[in-house]
Amino acid sequence: MATTAAPILALLDEPNYDLKTHALESLDENITQLWAEVSDHVSQIEELYEDKDFPKPELAALVASKIYYNLGDYESSMKFALAAGKLFNFDSSSDYVETIVSKCIREYIEVSQQHYEDPSAPVPDARLATVLDQMLQRSYAQGHLKLALGVALEARRLDIITKILETADTETTVELVHYVLDCVVTVVSSRRFKDEVLLELNNVILGLPQPDYHAICKIIVQLNSSEGASRLFKSLLASKDPDSTLIAYQCAFDLVASGSQQLLNEVAAEFKDNETLAKILSGVPTCDYDLTFLNQNNNTDTQMLNRTKNSLDPKSSMNHSAVTFANAFLHAGTAQDSFIRSNLDWLSKASNWTKLSATAALGVIHKGNLSQGRRILAPYLPQGDNAASGSPYTRGGSLYALGLIFAGHGNEVLDYLQQQIEDTASDDGGDVVLHGACLGIGVAGMGSGKASLYDKLRDVLFSDSAVAGEAAGLAMGLVMLGSADDDAQKEMFLYAHETQHEKIIRGLALGLALVNYAREESAEPMIEQLLAEQDPILRYGGAYTIALAYAGTGNNKAIQRLLHIAVSDASDDVRRAAVISLGFILLRNYTAVPRMVELLSESHNPHVRYGTALALGISCAGTGLKEAVEVLEPLTKDPADFVRQGALVALAMILIQQNEKMSPRVKTARETFAHAIASKHEDPMVKFGAALAQGIIDAGGRNVTIALENPQTGSLNMKAIVGLVVFSQFWYWFPYTHFLSLSFSTTAVTGVNEDLKIPQFDFVTSHKPSYFGYPPPAEEVVDKAPEKVATAVLSTTARAKARAKKNEKDKADKMEVEEKPEEPSSAAAASSKPAKEAKVDEDADKRIPGQKKWRLANLTRVLPSQLKYISFPEENRFVPIRKLHSVGGVVVLRDQEKGKGGKKPQFIKTVRQINNPFDDEDDEAPLPEPFKYVEETE
Repeated sequence: MATTAAPILALLDEPNYDLKTHALESLDENITQLWAEVSDHVSQIEELYEDKDFPKPELAALVASKIYYNLGDYESSMKFALAAGKLFNFDSSSDYVETIVSKCIREYIEVSQQHYEDPSAPVPDARLATVLDQMLQRSYAQGHLKLALGVALEARRLDIITKILETADTETTVELVHYVLDCVVTVVSSRRFKDEVLLELNNVILGLPQPDYHAICKIIVQLNSSEGASRLFKSLLASKDPDSTLIAYQCAFDLVASGSQQLLNEVAAEFKDNETLAKILSGVPTCDYDLTFLNQNNNTDTQMLNRTKNSLDPKSSMNHSAVTFANAFLHAGTAQDSFIRSNLDWLSKASNWTKLSATAALGVIHKGNLSQGRRILAPYLPQGDNAASGSPYTRGGSLYALGLIFAGHGNEVLDYLQQQIEDTASDDGGDVVLHGACLGIGVAGMGSGKASLYDKLRDVLFSDSAVAGEAAGLAMGLVMLGSADDDAQKEMFLYAHETQHEKIIRGLALGLALVNYAREESAEPMIEQLLAEQDPILRYGGAYTIALAYAGTGNNKAIQRLLHIAVSDASDDVRRAAVISLGFILLRNYTAVPRMVELLSESHNPHVRYGTALALGISCAGTGLKEAVEVLEPLTKDPADFVRQGALVALAMILIQQNEKMSPRVKTARETFAHAIASKHEDPMVKFGAALAQGIIDAGGRNVTIALENPQTGSLNMKAIVGLVVFSQFWYWFPYTHFLSLSFSTTAVTGVNEDLKIPQFDFVTSHKPSYFGYPPPAEEVVDKAPEKVATAVLSTTARAKARAKKNEKDKADKMEVEEKPEEPSSAAAASSKPAKEAKVDEDADKRIPGQKKWRLANLTRVLPSQLKYISFPEENRFVPIRKLHSVGGVVVLRDQEKGKGGKKPQFIKTVRQINNPFDDEDDEAPLPEPFKYVEETE
């Protein structure tokens, strides 16, 4: 081993190339020890590499590469390593080789991505491609297939992905397909490349002996491809496999849970001859199951609601609205409006826009009640000759409510709502009614992409009414949700510059954000236009466009841009919107959000602090994340009233469906809400936020959560995200608060058979159900009455009273027969002594004898965190047709006793069946009793 490089370096000065070669070989072997001494001569080694007459330039390049590596200049080291050609040994496990290979791959990925996005950009160096291929070959040979696929995804090498998936064995391919699918959804930043990979995955899955149709559903939702859905259902319905029809039904339910209304409408129209499949795709059964579950399991704490109503003065429109929204959320989807019916005097105090919100609350309460929605709202809806009768706020609110009932499934009511726009144009108070009608169309027609709806809303917009135009601009975005329609964007952007009404500009700015939902980089032109505007309202829309275009992607560029806006924009509104938008970008990586926004929560700007609160509430909704709660708790004591309001709302969003066992802080949060409402000194804005928080944390009778990812397909929950975006606009317009109901997801497991009926049976959980139980009702705090001061009593008076009492006792003893007192029983004696209460096993009646397992009934409450403990024993009569996947939501079941002459199962009646008994095939009219006909005679 050489101790000095001087003799070797001297050989480099010799004119003989053999001596120079020998010197380089010696340096190569000892470079780890001699690099510091040799580094001064690196230029001399580079000259040898460039010398055309030198026989071994690759050797010179290799030595130069190692010198630069030790100097920390990895860019130069990589360049010379590539020039070394075959002398650079990829198989070596040294730090030098691993570092340079990593550098080469990063360089290749960067250049390849640039070339993919812009074909005019330079292609990756062929030598970099060689390094990448050799690395992938080594990974493949060593069985590191996921590593190879990850690099191929980053490098935009679809050919490599296809080759790996096609050459792996069947079992491995299935595993790798799910890995790639998850990576595409959560990691890949290019929308175009996502679509290409998803299409290729679809082909790979269909080529498997047993295709994973659940994975195909995820792909269809991601691509929003009605053609892919049609191929899937045609293949399943044509299959001879007896389970294929049930699989088709399960896929249809999964699409209803995740797909856009446009996708569902197109597929349903193609399969209208298949009555059951078309019925599922209409969304009616899913809404019916959810409504039935929420109605039968309603666990609302009505005493808490009444205390809140009594604590808030109804003369204040803000207080009245607060109770309205709290009641709507508490009973969302339960179809139980008894609170409204029993408080008609309180309801009558609503006026103007408060009356619109109060009427629209019926839509939240009856959300999904498709069979009864029109009938329930009939007294409030404008109809026929009486279209102009009644308060315009009531009529507008009822049209808004109708849209909320049919949210995402509006085919039944969209024509009616359009007609109301035509009939209302010349009415007195028409702007208010048009406002409600536009919101109703936007919610009911959300994601339908129907040109007729868009045109009708555009006509309202062009009337340039501030009230009606604001709702029309928002509704246009809702109808064209995620379409990125160029014509729509141009019209909306142009009119935002032409109108003078800030309300309309705001509606259009938010509408443009909705049009670009999930469009990622294809939304960049609109984002750039909006952020470059002088009008802060349009820049505000630009921030939300980033949020919706990159929702759930965790895109670094989007995050950096929002953080820059949050600390640099001149408008507080824009800065607040930018911070809120971070919650949407990071909703899949929610555990990182508290750490990211912690410094923002301490900002001197209260609007940034408010944005921080909502960002946490959005990204961590329903998780009970401890770190998020810790950031929010100081904000509940913030000096700014609106920051305290936002913190309370965000706390409720995070702690929804949590109990003290799952999240100990939930009790403190509930007490904070109640104290804010009861306190006479608290600000009205904080009281409003506390009332909303009470409604949110116990929403849907304590049977719903806020889930921004769909558990059935792993895709984003489009309705939930849109609901939260519009809900966050209640800062400007209280009626938007009702949009939060779109983000509520029922937490139930609903097993249905092939006839779409709900059989009565039990499945199994390996965790105590009581751990996930409902929190106890809030205890009413009763103020203690002041203790009376003892009255002074003279000694003579006391003696006189004692004598009188003794005389009375003696008289009573003479009149009564003396009996020996009965000895108390041991049980009674025990109960009279202070003792610890016996521990009651809340789950005893559900426990399976001899096992650490418990029974849960079909159509029962199962929290997202509880799903991993759920199983269906194989010996059950009913088992899921979808195996090895999440069992949440609607689960299609196979009846293992079908055709075996077994006992007929009992079924749970749904709300629709109860209201429409003749729709139920089991409810047949009874046969008449036998009788004899006797002919009448004169």
